[in-house]
Amino acid sequence: MPWYRKLRSLLLAAGVSMLASWLAGGAVAEPTFSFPETPGKLPKTVVPTHYAIELAPDLQALALPGSETIDIEVREPTSRLVLNAVGITFGQVVVDDDPDTAADVTLDAASETATLSFHDALKAGAHRLHVAFNARINRFGRGLFVVDYPTDQGQRRMISSHLEPADARRIFPSFDEPAFKASFELAVTVPKAFLAVSNMPATGEEPVGDTAKRVAFAPTPRMSSYLFVLTAGDMERLDGDADGVSIGVVTTLGKRQNGRFALDSAIALLKYYNEYFGIRYPLPKLDLIALPGGSGGAMENWGGITFFESRLLFDPASSAPALQRGIFSILAHEMAHQWFGDLVTMAWWDNLWLNEGFASWMDAKSTEHFHPDWQAWLNIAGAKQSAMSDDARRTTHPIQQPVAHESEAMALFDGITYSKGQAFIRMLESFLGADTFRDGIRRYMGDHAYSNTTTADLWRALEAASGKPVATIAAAYTEQPGVPLVVGATVCRDGRQRIVMKSERFAVHDPNPMPLQWPVPVALGRPATAAPKDVILLDRAGTEIDVGPCGEPVKLNLGDVGYYRVQYDPATLARLTRSMASMAPADRVNLIADSWAMVEAGRAAPSAFFGLVAAVAGDDDRAVWDQVLRVLGRLDHLERGRPGRDAFQAWVRATVRPVFDRVGWDATPGEDGDRPLLRSRLIRALGDFGDAGILAEAKRRFAAFLASPASVPPALRDAIVHLAGRTADRATYEVLMTLSRQAASTEERMRYYYALAAARDPQLAESTLRLALTDEVPTSAVSGLISTVASSGEHADLAYGFVRTNFSVLSDRLGPSFRNYFLSNLMMTFSDREHAAELRSFAPVQETSGGRMIAARAEESILLDADFCAEKLPAIDAWIAGH
Repeated sequence: MPWYRKLRSLLLAAGVSMLASWLAGGAVAEPTFSFPETPGKLPKTVVPTHYAIELAPDLQALALPGSETIDIEVREPTSRLVLNAVGITFGQVVVDDDPDTAADVTLDAASETATLSFHDALKAGAHRLHVAFNARINRFGRGLFVVDYPTDQGQRRMISSHLEPADARRIFPSFDEPAFKASFELAVTVPKAFLAVSNMPATGEEPVGDTAKRVAFAPTPRMSSYLFVLTAGDMERLDGDADGVSIGVVTTLGKRQNGRFALDSAIALLKYYNEYFGIRYPLPKLDLIALPGGSGGAMENWGGITFFESRLLFDPASSAPALQRGIFSILAHEMAHQWFGDLVTMAWWDNLWLNEGFASWMDAKSTEHFHPDWQAWLNIAGAKQSAMSDDARRTTHPIQQPVAHESEAMALFDGITYSKGQAFIRMLESFLGADTFRDGIRRYMGDHAYSNTTTADLWRALEAASGKPVATIAAAYTEQPGVPLVVGATVCRDGRQRIVMKSERFAVHDPNPMPLQWPVPVALGRPATAAPKDVILLDRAGTEIDVGPCGEPVKLNLGDVGYYRVQYDPATLARLTRSMASMAPADRVNLIADSWAMVEAGRAAPSAFFGLVAAVAGDDDRAVWDQVLRVLGRLDHLERGRPGRDAFQAWVRATVRPVFDRVGWDATPGEDGDRPLLRSRLIRALGDFGDAGILAEAKRRFAAFLASPASVPPALRDAIVHLAGRTADRATYEVLMTLSRQAASTEERMRYYYALAAARDPQLAESTLRLALTDEVPTSAVSGLISTVASSGEHADLAYGFVRTNFSVLSDRLGPSFRNYFLSNLMMTFSDREHAAELRSFAPVQETSGGRMIAARAEESILLDADFCAEKLPAIDAWIAGH
């Protein structure tokens, strides 16, 4: 390591970030946020600069004894010091090794703080705070938690951590708010056979008795506490290198070769991000840690990203090839955070979108770069549509949302923060130009490395790079909620067609929405053209523009880059419908999605949407049918228990089956990568809609799979196993149970668990629900299992009753996230006012402000569906009856 890099590392470890940034070649700009005025519970009079932490986890007793020395800067004399702690018992607390300074500790469970009171005031300046403590190891995935997993040698146990947004306080007393950046130096005592992984490389090991060892790690750069990571267990590492950085995939024993795709992808991504951001990855190593357990996401801990192994490991023998897309996507997202979130961190959770929206955008951008054949933007269009659906409701929120409590931060990990943020950044990049946008991002990174920022810092950097009023444009999309609607109508004058456009707010189920306005960058032109004819910034005054000869189709939001809905006059929509075959897939998806949104908002009759479905009958594009099937699946959900469902399902089968007949059961030589995904999607959908031929063939292939797994290609296994579970009798159910217990990977195990949960037989559904009370199902998978019983299995009442009956047991096992949020999400499977009222009166979901936010959204969703069933389903049933 060159001298200047070594000196920089030492300075970072000591918290001297400004000089370290200078050595890295970047100027340091003052952030717009004022540290003393940053939101949060903790006073800003005492600031940590470095933590030296000793932990000795007891995996059997689930105890976590420890001690820490925190270097602090006292900015003004004080006799009280407040930091965060949850479930922690304090031992002796002293300052500067002076026993006469022992503090009295007062815990406040509601605010998750500990107040240290000293007899004499601490003088301004540098001090060292020494704390002895005992914390807990959890069974649920917050703080430090255990992961129990099966192996050929029996059950094994390991530990790992998850701290975002505010759970470092469950491991060690800390200033657990993102603005309190400090360096962290960990030492941990673990069983001798364990591999321990943290943010930085291990600097040494020493034996502790005959069975344990103490592992010490190098100090981290300045970072926020939620980025701390510790994982330890019977693990191994697959090693690689990129631009001098050691990259590894860390797995439980025997699985590291399944990390090869992730490792190769990470090596390519790190080089790409080094160039894009203009700042090289600053840590000496990056570990990708695969945890056995459920099927959730990942966490961007600096230098040690944790994943559930089903999101990181790829086994060519059993994994569908499409899994590589998911692995690359989540890897690109979490690695983008190493810069956008870890190196530069939002000052408070109201700017969470700076982390998540940007990482989501970078994920799609890098996927387009490395795998253009995957058509990332086209195939994630559903995420934007879902966000726009949520954003049109009364309970939506701005991208940049005030956060008064950490539980509210939990509520912001949603489609608005991720997918609307992603879509807005894409639209902004398109408006500014890719090179200009990248230059602004490099400026932002260089100015604020190792520091905290607000959204205004990003706008300032982009304005400096572009010379455009970015903040003025962006504020409308980030500081106010809602979806813009562009209303377009064509008129013919003197042989020339002109389109008259105006903008307003698009709302669903909100009779009196607050009137809002946006500057909307509208791309428009002939739908068959490769590029828009015009891109205009539409303001509240509206505009009229010549679009060519009369009678030609003209489409708004050409290319589907914009974050807005479009409503056309009937004649323009009719011309576009006739032109569907000549449109790019993105425009077909966009037109179908907007048409359905107009139906939901009461702005169009269902026949307009069904007309577009008929227009794509000969289409074999995966993204188009994903969009159509999302709507048809929603309608089928709302038809449950209603007299029109049989006719609706028959119409769907008649409409969709010809598409599948063109695609077929088996792959053909040379087919593109989307074809297997479409095939699997159609098999599952048609089976769910009751297609007898699909169900019979799926049953036959499942039997063949049991006799010889290689007879069913991995690309079809999810769909076939799902349908086997959905139609299972007791004998098939037991076969699936045996397969889940014998599965070698989490990916396979979860495939069988979710098939069990999809069973339509109510007795089998009850058996699945009882599994949720056992240790057989990992705690990280329990919530998903119950939700699948309610949704795919169509046993919402059974699942709801089970949760209500066993709520205390489940809450104790699954932790506060289950207690405060789960039932609200589960209740969205209902579409009647009675259940909305029950949710409103269920006390646990109302205990925190974040819980109340989620509950309000769920209630709104239930009421929206109830009104849709009453007001719009009759018209849909009438249309189906006539066709």
